[in-house]
This record gives sequence, structure tokens and C-alpha cells, in this order.
Amino acid sequence: LKNFKINGTQQQLFISQRNKDISDTQLQQSIAQTTRTVRNAYYDLIYAIGNLAVQRESLQLAQQSLKDNRARVEIGTMAPLDIVQAEAEVATREESVIVAEAAIERQQDVLRALIYNPTSPDFWTARIEPTDTVSFVPANIDSAAAIKSALEQRTDIQNARKNLEVNDFNIRYFRNQSLPDVTASVNYNASAIAGTQVTRARDPLTGLPTGAITNSKTVSYFSGLGSTFTGDFPGWSLQFDISYPIGKSSQEVQLARTRLQQTQAQRQVSSLEMAITNQVRDAARTVQTNAKRVDATRSARVLAERRLDAEERKLAAGTTTSFFVFQAQRDLAQARTAEIKAMTDYNKSLVDLEAIQQAPLR
Repeated sequence: LKNFKINGTQQQLFISQRNKDISDTQLQQSIAQTTRTVRNAYYDLIYAIGNLAVQRESLQLAQQSLKDNRARVEIGTMAPLDIVQAEAEVATREESVIVAEAAIERQQDVLRALIYNPTSPDFWTARIEPTDTVSFVPANIDSAAAIKSALEQRTDIQNARKNLEVNDFNIRYFRNQSLPDVTASVNYNASAIAGTQVTRARDPLTGLPTGAITNSKTVSYFSGLGSTFTGDFPGWSLQFDISYPIGKSSQEVQLARTRLQQTQAQRQVSSLEMAITNQVRDAARTVQTNAKRVDATRSARVLAERRLDAEERKLAAGTTTSFFVFQAQRDLAQARTAEIKAMTDYNKSLVDLEAIQQAPLR
């Protein structure tokens, strides 16, 4: 009954196996989270490089405008005050270039710390040159398939289900431990006598042996040893022990506690499944939102380019001032930066959608 189908050794072995599985799953979780962090840091570096290119192009536009303004001042078609405005604009955009260069160095350090060995001699001097550029490739998002994949593969839900298995095994164990302890013992032994056996005469009145020897027989050690195998003098014993505690036992208390823990764990798994579903839906929604952002910022960038071209034509015709040209240049730089940012966020959201199906995101 007790310890017949399941015992403490089997319980500890089962728990150890599940703990090993949980450790393996936690390793997979760390790998998935680290991979996601590295890929996003890579996209951040690409964005920083693209932003620097935008700021440098904006600086070149301001420098060209300064050069044109100086030429107009020399021929008397523009006031010298416009040169001061152009020089101030150039200085402002030089600052933007400096900030963009610092952002690249910062992202270089972040990515370097993630993928390089800190003990290598060239750790701080190695340069990371991305082979990719910021791009936008629309992806077909299947939210239902992503949710199904997450509910099957997510490391946290796998560990929660393994804990359910442990609790279920503990329930079986403690239920068995609450049964009566019945032990049956069967013992068999064989004995023999060796040496010199003597028969003494007995007193006819008292029946007690006297000192006179009437017969003697010698049995060797090996002959006595052989008698144990032939079963000349067998001995048998059969024993039953039954024990059962009076009142509630500690095993019954542990069984009730484990059942309560199992109920709580089942509800936690249900809550976790709901949370995973919401997280995947939100990640898929973010991908779709960022795709729309890319389209919107691309349209804004095209319009900003047209506006700048129009302002430059109007300036050449003398119907506007350089102030509006500089403003159009700033708007174009912001539109280009916003487009690069939207494409970067879109690619990062794809990474997040893939990672959230494997592990919880930190």
C-alpha cells in the first residue's frame, strides 16, 4: 500500500528531472532575450548612422545656402544680415552633427559590450560597421498563429506547466503516503550440526544421562555444511506489520497543502496564458502601427522635399527670404530622421514579435 507504487526516491528523481528541464528552459530564455537585445542594439546603431547622414546632408544644405547668400550680398541682391542668419544656421547644424556622431559612439559601446570579449586587447578600439541599412520590407503578420506559437513555446509557460507536473506528482506521492503501511516479511533459514555426537546412558530411575557413553558419531564440517543446502533442519517465519496513524497524519496535511498549491498553480497558468495572448497581440499591433508610421513619414519626407524645392525657387525669384528656406531645410531633416526612426522601430518591432513568442521580454 504505502510506498508500493510510488516512494520518496521516485519523487525526488521526478522533481530533479523536472528541475533540470526548467533549468534548460531558463537557458533558452536567456538566449532568446540576449539575441533580441543584440539585434535591437544593432538596429539602433544603424539608425544612429542613418541619422548622422541626414544631419550631414542638412549641414551641407546650410553651407550651400550660406555660400549662395554671400554671392547675393556681393552683387547687392541680398542684405548682409542674411549672411549672419545663414552662419547661425550652419553653426546649429554643426552641433547636430556632433551630437549624431556621439550617438554612434554610444551605440558602438553598447553593441560592443554585447558581442565582444571585454578581456580582448582591442575591445575599446574595434569598430562595428553594419552591413545593413535602414530598410522597410512589409511583413504579413498572423496574430492567431503567433499567439498559438507563444502558448506552446514560451519559456515561462513551459516552466509553469512543468511545475504543474511536479505538483501533480507530489499529490500522487502524498496520497500514497496517507495509505496504511503494510509490510509482509517471510524468513527462511537452514541449520545443521557438525562435530562428534555422543549418546550417553540414562539412569533407569531418573531418566537423566549418566557418564557412560553408549554411542558416538562424528560429522565433518563439510558434511554439516552440505546439510544446510539439503534442508535437513529448515526454519520458516512469516510476519505481517500494519501501521496507520490515529487521526490526521502529517502526510494528509501535506496532501491538502499540495492540492491547494496545484489549484493556485492552475489559476496562475490560466492568467499567464491570458497575459501572453495580450502581449503577443500588442506586439503584432505595434508592428502594424510602425508599418503605417513608415508610410506616413515617407509621405511627409516627400512633401518636405517638394516644399524645400519650392522655397529655393521662390528665393531665386526674390519672392521669399532665406528664413523660410532654412525652415524648410530643418523640416526636411526632421522628416528624414522621422522616416529612418519609423523604419528602425518597425524592424525592432518585428524582432520583439519574434522574441515574445519564445520568452518574456525584459
